[in-house]
Amino acid sequence: MTQTNPESVEFSVQKFNFIAHDAISNFSFLNNALVSLLDYSENYTYLITEEKTNQKHILRVCRPNYHTKSQIESEMVWLKSLHEQSPIEVSLPIPNDQGEYVQSTWVDGNVYYSTLFTFLEGEAPDDNDESALIKHFFTIGYITAQFHNQSVKQHQLYDQFDRIIWDYDTILGDTPKWGKWQDGLGLTPERTHLFERVCATIKKRLDRFGKHKENFGLIHSDLRLANLIIEGEQIKVIDFDDCGFGWYLYDLATSLSFIEHKPYVPALINSWLEGYKKIRPLSEEEEKEIPTFIMMRRLQLISWVGSRDNETTRTLSSQFTIDTDPLAHEYLLKHE
Repeated sequence: MTQTNPESVEFSVQKFNFIAHDAISNFSFLNNALVSLLDYSENYTYLITEEKTNQKHILRVCRPNYHTKSQIESEMVWLKSLHEQSPIEVSLPIPNDQGEYVQSTWVDGNVYYSTLFTFLEGEAPDDNDESALIKHFFTIGYITAQFHNQSVKQHQLYDQFDRIIWDYDTILGDTPKWGKWQDGLGLTPERTHLFERVCATIKKRLDRFGKHKENFGLIHSDLRLANLIIEGEQIKVIDFDDCGFGWYLYDLATSLSFIEHKPYVPALINSWLEGYKKIRPLSEEEEKEIPTFIMMRRLQLISWVGSRDNETTRTLSSQFTIDTDPLAHEYLLKHE
């Protein structure tokens, strides 16, 4: 992972600020709106506040060369479908003056796509509040099952979507979307060998598990705590940027992102399963593979930490890779 260059960061912020202002010019009701940068990581996220009403919106400016316009439009269709066909509250896309959801801005030979969303009140769950988190995971499981039922029901429509496929090859294999885990931080020859054994076991088990309509379909694929909004007893879901086709149980693994090594994780899984099975059954075979999906996600995150330079990755650093060792040994002991 390269060190942050303050000058390049400042230039990037200026460039994305220009793109954000260009994007909102497509919305006449946002004339003279206040544009404030909230976060920059995978994408740049802005808070847009209307001048007269103080109504808030969220603008997402996507990094170039990650999604095509068609892929983003598929995401928008799913969001609207979820809103219309389920009780789950999601951040909805807002059409511009021409009725389009995706704005295009060209800068330095690259096209940047932007989308305006509704603003959701609330805050992300606290991963240090164990008792509250266990309670939340029941609801997260309950919500995730509704996602999956809707995905199964609408699979003929969604199969036509242009979205990434999240399987072994695109997560840990020959074409990893987030980079190679072998380029992660803190790897030693011994640790690399350990993780190679884990990968071989994951691939063997997933090949046997297979892909079919009941276990593989359109998923959120990034239901980590930062993408959940808590308001009272309600949990809302944001950031469908990485939605695509994958194993349904991978959504459980993504809910445990960055906390897989925490001692309370078994309680979170049990709570998630209790909520999930209120809506959708799981076979014994599926439940047996939960550790496989969790390990696959953990190794994917090692590649993410190693290939990004942001506040989260700098905080996690090589310790995240080191903390994976016990998880890997336990997984091989039980599943190799």
